[in-house]
Amino acid sequence: MASLLVKTIKWTLLILLGLGVALALLIWSITFHPPALQAEPVVNQPGSPTLESGQEVKVLSWNLQYMSGKNYEFWYDHIDGNGPDIRASKEDISTTFNQVAELIIAQNPDVILLQELHDNAKRTDYEDQLQRLLTLLPAEYSNYSESFYWQADFVPLPQIMGSVGMKLAIISKYKLGSALRHQLATIKADPVTDQFNFRRAIQEVALPVADGSKLSLMNTHFDAFAQGSDTMQQQVAYMEQLLAVKNANGEAWVIAGDLNLLPPGQYDLMDEDAKGYYQPTSELERIYEQFKVIPTIAQANGANAKRWFTHFPNRKEIAGPDRTIDFFVHSDHLQVAGAQVIQQNTWHISDHLPMIMTLTLP
Repeated sequence: MASLLVKTIKWTLLILLGLGVALALLIWSITFHPPALQAEPVVNQPGSPTLESGQEVKVLSWNLQYMSGKNYEFWYDHIDGNGPDIRASKEDISTTFNQVAELIIAQNPDVILLQELHDNAKRTDYEDQLQRLLTLLPAEYSNYSESFYWQADFVPLPQIMGSVGMKLAIISKYKLGSALRHQLATIKADPVTDQFNFRRAIQEVALPVADGSKLSLMNTHFDAFAQGSDTMQQQVAYMEQLLAVKNANGEAWVIAGDLNLLPPGQYDLMDEDAKGYYQPTSELERIYEQFKVIPTIAQANGANAKRWFTHFPNRKEIAGPDRTIDFFVHSDHLQVAGAQVIQQNTWHISDHLPMIMTLTLP
């Protein structure tokens, strides 16, 4: 009898172990595990022009909030995760697509850096949003590259319960060269939850210049809701090291995107609820100390600081943009003719406002 009981326990444990291994393999197979550095595909249309030395280049950067518009207060818009809305309607998504395309056409940038586009996500009807946007833009915007930073065939979160896909995209009138994806540090969780988390990244695309040099464009969307961890410090440290190497190599470069961090000094201007998302001393101090950043500290904290606000949180009690969390950082080799946050007629399109800068190549 004792021998039978021992055998039964052993077989039960083996079966449970086998089920655990099978579950772990299943979760791994449906989630995203990119390497530290990965070459990405680039699409170029035949006959696309090449940048010329000394040329002015207009760059637009924008977090599009997966085309959801501003009629919602999503569950993650509350720090406790209890926002009332799950997804945007198809009608609002279509309206937002048209508004985004209209602004891009009106601004006529040479290159576009976009964050938070969906692709094969249940909450946006499995659509490749980059491809849909390209159909709404002039044919000259036909060169592009993309990098995912969230992918899973199924996420067992009550608000999702389906596939997710989120990516960065760079669109250009000009010929693109090689493209890389840089993996950033992730927010650590338990071993199961970690498999379904974001894999934030820096997307890098080289644009060849006719004289044999290149312009390196980098696009990123840092983590949010990383309180209680050093994730933001790690992501800033990676960017700092990457930019320092490029400077040492004499490269011309720009990095832009949603960093989810305040410029130094702006924390003191925030209300108490908003302060809960940030550190009193901004992690971006080390970036401001070493590189050229738009907006400058004086612009972000001066009398006209509102002109540089880029984020309009999805909260009913907030009436307009109230903080700067999107930036341009650029090398000393580039002269900037102008830069601004486009605030006129943009508050209703996304929870982020588009930024533009015009630079001159060496």
